[in-house]
Amino acid sequence: MSLEKTEIDTLVIGAGQAGIAMSEHLGKLGIPHLVLERKRIAERWRSERWDSLVANGPAWHDRFPGMEFDGFSPDAFVPKEDIADYMVAYAKMVKAPIQTGVEVKRVVRNAGESGFTVETSEGVIQAQRIVAATGPFQCPTIPAIAPKDAGLTQLHSAHYRNPAQLPEGAVLVVGAGSSGVQIADELQRAGKQVYLSVGAHDRPPRAYRGRDFVWWLGVLGEWDAAATKPGKEHVTIAVSGAHGGHTVDFRALGHQGITLVGLTKSFADGVATFDADLADNIAKGDENYLSLLDAADAYIARNGLDLPEEPEARKRLPDPDCVTHPILSLNLAEAGITTIIWATGFTVDYSWLQVNALDAQGKPAHQRGVSTERGVYFLGLPWLSRRGSTFIWGVWHDAKYIADHIATQRKYAAYQAAVPETATV
Repeated sequence: MSLEKTEIDTLVIGAGQAGIAMSEHLGKLGIPHLVLERKRIAERWRSERWDSLVANGPAWHDRFPGMEFDGFSPDAFVPKEDIADYMVAYAKMVKAPIQTGVEVKRVVRNAGESGFTVETSEGVIQAQRIVAATGPFQCPTIPAIAPKDAGLTQLHSAHYRNPAQLPEGAVLVVGAGSSGVQIADELQRAGKQVYLSVGAHDRPPRAYRGRDFVWWLGVLGEWDAAATKPGKEHVTIAVSGAHGGHTVDFRALGHQGITLVGLTKSFADGVATFDADLADNIAKGDENYLSLLDAADAYIARNGLDLPEEPEARKRLPDPDCVTHPILSLNLAEAGITTIIWATGFTVDYSWLQVNALDAQGKPAHQRGVSTERGVYFLGLPWLSRRGSTFIWGVWHDAKYIADHIATQRKYAAYQAAVPETATV
């Protein structure tokens, strides 16, 4: 469908959870808008995640306020395809004006007049405001240390689908956040010999004293934290909703048969080297785990809650041999490793947004999503306004703030247009 000569007040780019939430709030305020999506609604949930992925939070929590998941209990962990279907249904419910199959190629500010010119694969649009709702998972990142050995299969977690996709042989999974842990576990259960490189991480309990950890972070005010704690800026969270939801326990993974190693340092001549930090990384993850248990116990005592005690939660397995005798170097061929999976995160790409809204590193310059470039907004990014900003419910609240800001700016613009120019003598 051609968009040539289309004019719109607010253009939202991206129809994932951020774009849909933005459309709902703009619609409630009566603000004319259009949402463009280069593929399908919630595409990344469908084609850029592994087959068995489920939500890392329970259905009662990881959803929009206005709709529950149909066919799932509140405590279920919803599979990725059902999450994508939920997004489609929600967009229909809020009557989001979404055009799919349209790629935004370039946005520039108009010279001498308000608004922006937006070049798309289907024509040119004029928009007064731009909301970049493309999220944080745009460009899979594989670090420069990746070996150049043509005999190795290497792929990012965004391109991993299932164990049958991989060649015969052992697998090294680099990165022990939620994605790396779940993929390593799946591969080991499928009969693969798996090595898992574990860096710094937070490791919350899946549940404690009858409440999921997302509830604990809520009542303890952690989701509303406005900034990361010093030293935690790049720390991943090891949590899983797989197999009905369970606490990630690296010692259990080691006893299960996964070989744990420290942070991956380098590759040279077919040999991988690892930092001697495995035990320390696991110990710091334990500290994070125990600190949440302590905070939960204190909250229960302070508020007189009748929740069952759970002494078993503080017990820990003995260290597996791979922790007490860590591997610091590994000959990949001798270990039979034929595949490396990089669960090493993503970077953003706003090369299409050619306005003064990015810092020297190409990252958004904003305050709670309101850009340094007037009329440009960002939505769906980590810590946009709080710790919960990247969650479905969190992005919904961020979208409301941005929609209210847009509504206020429209009122100022309407006043300016209504007041005649002062006559001069």
